[in-house]
Amino acid sequence: MNRLYPYGEAPLVMAHRGGGNEQPENSIVAFEAMRAQGFTYMETDAHVTSDGVAVISHDPMLDRITDGSGLISHHTWREISQLRDESGNRLVRVDELLDNFPELVFNIDAKVDDVVDPLIEAINRTRSGDRVCVASFNEKRLRRVRKRLPGVATALGVSAIARMVGCARLPGAVGSGLMRSVPGPRKNAEVAQVPEVSHHVTVVTERFVNLAHHHGIAVHVWTINDIDTVNVLLDMGVDGIITDEPTAVRDVIRSRGVSL
Repeated sequence: MNRLYPYGEAPLVMAHRGGGNEQPENSIVAFEAMRAQGFTYMETDAHVTSDGVAVISHDPMLDRITDGSGLISHHTWREISQLRDESGNRLVRVDELLDNFPELVFNIDAKVDDVVDPLIEAINRTRSGDRVCVASFNEKRLRRVRKRLPGVATALGVSAIARMVGCARLPGAVGSGLMRSVPGPRKNAEVAQVPEVSHHVTVVTERFVNLAHHHGIAVHVWTINDIDTVNVLLDMGVDGIITDEPTAVRDVIRSRGVSL
């Protein structure tokens, strides 16, 4: 299998929502700016309209991100296309994002069950499966993607990551053995995208990273904007930093003598 995300190599910088602290989040302007600055890896999110169009948005509601209101799922694409976001542009469909930025790699979080089929259709229609990773907290959504898009990268869901955290706390042989219950690269699950800490439990440790790498799983950490934390995570050997401030994080990595 050709990997989308390397592990154990130079860490990558992933622009969270297109670099949401540098540009209006998830906007066409943000992705254009990231491309112009030489970034390759984007993190973004997908919801679905009432007529089955996958659109780029983190929030289920229109209120914070546009001049409209209500749930995205309660509006048709035609209605939503009349609204404007903070950048002065309309929301972006998933298929046009993939079409307009063929040189970028997109990590797309399927935020709701109903977006899975339109998201799969958009990936197939644009023939972009080799540069998309589908993520979700929900394992059921991920299983649907893995079944219908064999060969397309996916991230691990919450329950799989919880098992990994548990395995990392057990003695070496025991923990490694229990990793058999965690989907891995053979099922196109090639990356654990995790917070540094969750519910007062430390997720990212050197042991966690080493265990993931032993099983061919890359580790990306979100959403990291603090420079000191970036350095701590890089010292642990994480493979990617998901951040609202990609320019600052890239500068940190370069200051460590790493060529990006």
